[in-house]
Amino acid sequence: MATDKLKLPSYGGQALLEGVLMRGSSYVAAAMRAPDGQVVVKSEALQGIYKSKIAKLPVLRGLILLWDALVLGTRYLVESANAQLEDNSSGESASSPQKSERIEGAALYSTVGVSLLIAVGIFFILPVILGDGIGKLISASEFWRNVIEGVIRLIFLLLYVWGIGKMKDIERFFAYHGAEHKTINAFEAGVEMTVENVMQYPLEHPRCGTGFLLSVMVISVLVFALLGPLPLLFKILSRLLLLPVVVVLAYEYMRWTANHLDSPIVRILVKPNLLLQRLTTRPPTPDMVEVALTSFKAMLQLEQGQATATDTAK
Repeated sequence: MATDKLKLPSYGGQALLEGVLMRGSSYVAAAMRAPDGQVVVKSEALQGIYKSKIAKLPVLRGLILLWDALVLGTRYLVESANAQLEDNSSGESASSPQKSERIEGAALYSTVGVSLLIAVGIFFILPVILGDGIGKLISASEFWRNVIEGVIRLIFLLLYVWGIGKMKDIERFFAYHGAEHKTINAFEAGVEMTVENVMQYPLEHPRCGTGFLLSVMVISVLVFALLGPLPLLFKILSRLLLLPVVVVLAYEYMRWTANHLDSPIVRILVKPNLLLQRLTTRPPTPDMVEVALTSFKAMLQLEQGQATATDTAK
């Protein structure tokens, strides 16, 4: 019998290099296939911001999503990259990768910092400049300049995702993304969590980060339009300063739609988000689903142990 979806916790995750990360409310687990074919599992308890009052406050809780992407997700993504650099054929253990090849320290932080600056420049600053220039060229109102800016931002996003999806390594990454979605979908459907069962479920999921990015693009047009006419420099600064506001509003929208999928109107609203996920997911192989299941079961075991301990304490 299918599990009652209304009583299910909202688990999520992300793809890694040859792996999948799964996050619960108290624990996170990541499974990665090492070069020797073995599946390595790492897990940890979620502390700090995850247990703060922010995590329970509407709107502000969306900041956790930013933290997930910029800190937790990046750390495990780098961990999975380091796992692929290990030379197990040389007799070294999985815990002692070649230190000269590892991504860590100053090199790691500088790479992440530069990547963030480039992303902000391409997806937020450049569209402002182009939108403002095109708007002036065609004598558009400030509202339509914001719309043009938003359309340019969306086009950049689509071209970027489509372009990197053509790379062989990214195709495998997107296949692990598909494995993560299939696993969550199977769990929420209440079926037995086996590779064979999970393979039958859809690639798309309403709480996907890809759909979230689309929501950010759309909501940014609405938020920025409220500011009215601004000089170009102040317009650029406003985009940077209000980015966290746009992110938390997009998170609340995604959370609301995911909780109201029984409504025909909501199902129409999430269609664009689901369609966009076709660019960032690929059908996974059974061995990829095996990795996703390993990660999910490790996280679920820790979550259920936490719940049992809490019940016992009461």
